[in-house]
Amino acid sequence: MIGLLRGVLVDRTPDVAILDVGGVGYEVHAPGRTLDAWSQAEGEVTAIISTQVREDAITLFGFETAAEKQAFVVLLGVNKVGSKLALAALEAFDLPGLVRAVETDDVTALCRISGVGKRTAQRLALELKGKLPAAGFAAPTSAATPPRTAPTVDTFALALERLGWTKAEIDAARIRVSEAGLDENTPVGQRVRVALQSSLRS
Repeated sequence: MIGLLRGVLVDRTPDVAILDVGGVGYEVHAPGRTLDAWSQAEGEVTAIISTQVREDAITLFGFETAAEKQAFVVLLGVNKVGSKLALAALEAFDLPGLVRAVETDDVTALCRISGVGKRTAQRLALELKGKLPAAGFAAPTSAATPPRTAPTVDTFALALERLGWTKAEIDAARIRVSEAGLDENTPVGQRVRVALQSSLRS
């Protein structure tokens, strides 16, 4: 797998760069902010590469930092998020901004991502929380804020309620999750993903 390229930018479109590396032109997909930085650079640029392999294609995605690459890979792990949407997220936000929107459940901000509506924004906030590289972002803290205690609520139901599900839909989801072989001891994130995947609501 290609993990890094160092070469000269010889051409670009709004979302693709051609990097000349030793006389070979590599097509690299990248966020617009990354392409702008490469366009302004003199001489060679360094692209941190995520190589995505599918049956019909091998596609290179380039980033300025390893943290941005890590965020891209994490985004691809979210249900129904492909490379186009993952790049759009890193286009709409710098990495600290994306982490901040996710960790503070800022659904309005996440809806700024091209192709993302309220339901998808809620799913992003739910599934990405605690998984993105911090990149210098620290959540606000207060000395007057008491330590957080373990939740006493039904976290599975609460997660689905935040996505707009009704009580009847949540009860039906419990049945589907149980039929999938998961019980109350299964991590809530895994149970929510199964509920989302088996639902016809999306």
